[in-house]
Amino acid sequence: MFLANVVASGTPETIGGALLTGLLGYIVVFFGLFLLMIVVIITSKIVMAKTAKEAPAAPAAVAPSPAAAPAAAPAPGSAGKLKLYDTPEKEAAMIMAIVANKMGRPLNELRFISIKEVK
Repeated sequence: MFLANVVASGTPETIGGALLTGLLGYIVVFFGLFLLMIVVIITSKIVMAKTAKEAPAAPAAVAPSPAAAPAAAPAPGSAGKLKLYDTPEKEAAMIMAIVANKMGRPLNELRFISIKEVK
């Protein structure tokens, strides 16, 4: 005996009818996704147009003169400038990490003035 879907009217649904119902369901879902995609595209274009209008006005009003800008202070935890003599930055970073590890202190508590390769 075959199992058949029963519609609300009480009559069994045929395979063709079930396929049509499934196809219509897929069409409705993808049409809804298509409409949602259109709404997102339109919304993003509106937002981009608003930000494009506002963007040029902001930098022109805030541009300070280069002579009036103070020297940048070192970042918190840094100890100023480091002079490297014949040493790549990557090797200098490894040396500083090794020294901090051997001393058992955090790197931001140490001050390195210069690193020079001995030849």
